[in-house]
Amino acid sequence: MRITRVRLGRLSAPLRVPFTTALRSVTSIEDVVVQVCTDTGAVGYGEAPPTGVITGDTTGAITGAITDHIAPVIMGRPMDDLNTLLTRVNASIVHNSSAKAAIDMALWDLYGQLHGIPVYQLLGGGRRTLTTDITISVNDPDQMAADTRNAIERGYTCLKTKVGKDAAMDVARLRAVRAQAGPDVTIRIDANQGWTPAQAVRILDAMQDEGLDIELVEQPVAAADLTGLKFVTDRSPVPVMADEAVFTPSDALAIMQQHAADLVNIKLMKCGGLSNALKIASFAEIYGVECMIGCMLEAKIAVNAAVHLACARSVITKVDLDGPVLCTHDPVHGGAVFDEQAITVSDAPGLGIAGVDDDVVFTDC
Repeated sequence: MRITRVRLGRLSAPLRVPFTTALRSVTSIEDVVVQVCTDTGAVGYGEAPPTGVITGDTTGAITGAITDHIAPVIMGRPMDDLNTLLTRVNASIVHNSSAKAAIDMALWDLYGQLHGIPVYQLLGGGRRTLTTDITISVNDPDQMAADTRNAIERGYTCLKTKVGKDAAMDVARLRAVRAQAGPDVTIRIDANQGWTPAQAVRILDAMQDEGLDIELVEQPVAAADLTGLKFVTDRSPVPVMADEAVFTPSDALAIMQQHAADLVNIKLMKCGGLSNALKIASFAEIYGVECMIGCMLEAKIAVNAAVHLACARSVITKVDLDGPVLCTHDPVHGGAVFDEQAITVSDAPGLGIAGVDDDVVFTDC
């Protein structure tokens, strides 16, 4: 099996409701889709969302990085030496983690197809099912209460609630969410860098004093402020998770060694794909740090790759893979089955993606 072509397309899927965080508001998923084609007819699929406010990757940057730098180093190469291919991808260009992630997952997809094995089994995994949370966007308390009610009616038992936009309102927002959710639903919150360290400690204290029972807080302070992150971790009544502060395996290692956070969120688009995500998971196993598997606003190709990783590593104990269920429809065929909060990985070889809707038009790099 030898790589003969790399093709790019654009996938669009409207969201059920706008996705609003402290950093942005989005109404649809608009992703770059990758096909890595081979002389055997096998096709590997990858995907990358333009999330400029977090990764710095725009649509043009993703397509340019793949066309000008990444595709040339894999073209014509055999698929039986996966490690060499992945090394070439990582060395082809600095940064551009989302573009690398899209090609990385497509190569893993092909390698699994080459050997007739699902990727999660290639990675040593045994579990086939996961349970994801669902995101409640940051809005006024009444709207967040309504969105919470809808999520509960859909059967969700864990909510990831966005905060960090107008800190003075955040306790009121969580009060409204908890009132609708009741005592048995797990609530985790994500500030998306929206607080100062002192604000974070004060707000988290207030939430716990009111009995709002927050499971964890994700990235309460600016990504570059590791001192501030550790300040919150050392003083917070709520466990602290690092997200935007963790791109590379070395980022994760530094946080674990300094105990700057209690948990780490692994996202393929931040770290550059499954290969670096595996390294982060290995560091977490060494340091005894639990991980969440998360996603950007991604359709099922990329989220499906994250599902395979989560099914393979027991250190990943928390799942935030709700991208496909936030959409009005699923434009991706095959792969994992998303039945609201229940996710079942595919046993098809590779990542199990069979294709995408016909309105996704592919062109050669």
